[in-house]
Amino acid sequence: MKKIRILLVDDHQLIRSGIKNSLLSHEHLDVVAEAKDGLEALEYLKNDQFDLVIMDLSMPNMSGTEATKIINEKYPEVNVLVLSMHNEESRIKEALKAGAIGYILKSVGMDEFLEAIEICAKGEPYFTQEVSTKIMNQLVRGKEHDQTDSLTKLTKREVEILKLISEEHTNHEIADKLFISSRTVDTHRRNLIQKLQAKNTAGLVRYAIRNKIAKA
Repeated sequence: MKKIRILLVDDHQLIRSGIKNSLLSHEHLDVVAEAKDGLEALEYLKNDQFDLVIMDLSMPNMSGTEATKIINEKYPEVNVLVLSMHNEESRIKEALKAGAIGYILKSVGMDEFLEAIEICAKGEPYFTQEVSTKIMNQLVRGKEHDQTDSLTKLTKREVEILKLISEEHTNHEIADKLFISSRTVDTHRRNLIQKLQAKNTAGLVRYAIRNKIAKA
């Protein structure tokens, strides 16, 4: 089984040590590095490869939300799972907008924590029940359906890839055009689907046409 390389980011050493020790018995989970804030996390990402960043939100120097946004822009192949004590809708919304693929609370049990790690490391979203409920509440109120707002949260590279997707280019073709890997293109595609609340690639194309990123 391929090892999942993890970067653990939390400003409390006791929490980092507790998480690391709890994962030691799982041979396929490898906590490669620990960081006390977002700035330190970004330094590790410059010099090493990770599959998953387990990210706290409230930290000095650079918050988890700020760090997640930068990771999503610079290292889109790296997935971010937020592990936080905050369950406010505003915090959850900010983390998801920044590019987090999962959000769980520090009150979760070990089994759910392991499940979240496994799922998010594959690039698939995971949220605890309480977080899922708050996300659904936001959707029901229509906050996430403001198309203008969704367009402003896309990075320049995401808009570029969205345009190429709408022109029916394959991941391989997009990768060749932009001099990036096919895996990175696939990660961008999944992030676009998540950010724009699209069900599939067809939904991305409709969004691109509606917002004049691509021609009908």
